[in-house]
Amino acid sequence: VGMSFDQPELTANITGLGVLRLLESVRSIDKIGSTRVYQASSSEMFGKVRETPQNELTPFYPRSPYGVAKVFGHQIAVNYREAYGMHISCGILFNHEGEHRGEEFVTRKISKSVAKIKLGLIKEFSLGNLEPKRDWGYAGDYVEAMWLMQQLEKPDDFVIATGETHSVREFVTLALESAGLKGEVEDYVKSDPKLYRPSEVDLLVGDPTKAQNILNWKHKTSFKDLVDKMVQHDLRKLSEKSD
Repeated sequence: VGMSFDQPELTANITGLGVLRLLESVRSIDKIGSTRVYQASSSEMFGKVRETPQNELTPFYPRSPYGVAKVFGHQIAVNYREAYGMHISCGILFNHEGEHRGEEFVTRKISKSVAKIKLGLIKEFSLGNLEPKRDWGYAGDYVEAMWLMQQLEKPDDFVIATGETHSVREFVTLALESAGLKGEVEDYVKSDPKLYRPSEVDLLVGDPTKAQNILNWKHKTSFKDLVDKMVQHDLRKLSEKSD
């Protein structure tokens, strides 16, 4: 999301038009009947939310070039499904994190930085706004939901979420606890205005009722366990490097 403000055209070209190119390829080579497509839609499409929690019928109000591009990708997927009878399911996934998350994402930046502090490699790190709230789940749980969508006879759209929301500050607090570090968040985290986004999404929380009822899916990993998985993974990896 943050990078999309710096590279909006690239974001639109890949995240938006990239979906169209893929779907048009399937259609043009006459592989509609034998192809199932999963579209990775995003909770960022909801942006400045119109209702809480957000479900499959909540209006979109994206707040970043990334969110706007995701809306295009989502809507063109729905259009091709309805116009050509293509088997396309859209997973409107809320934030899904894990040990292998890219370091450009705030959650992995937090877990790795906290691990570095614990190992004495750094003393502090910088973040932007600590107050936005997100519905964070474990990537492993969410991939199961993606697979389940592809097993359906009739494709559809599904919100995949935990139904809980937690702030960035809460994520940092649990990360510090996981590493056994005492003190306040501000003892380790410095605010950097350069990391604030031009327009922020303050609150996201999903309603996964449809996925629970139709896919028989429910998240298994708690928020606390998710943070612990990420911090302990980074502690192990960094310790191995220093040996």
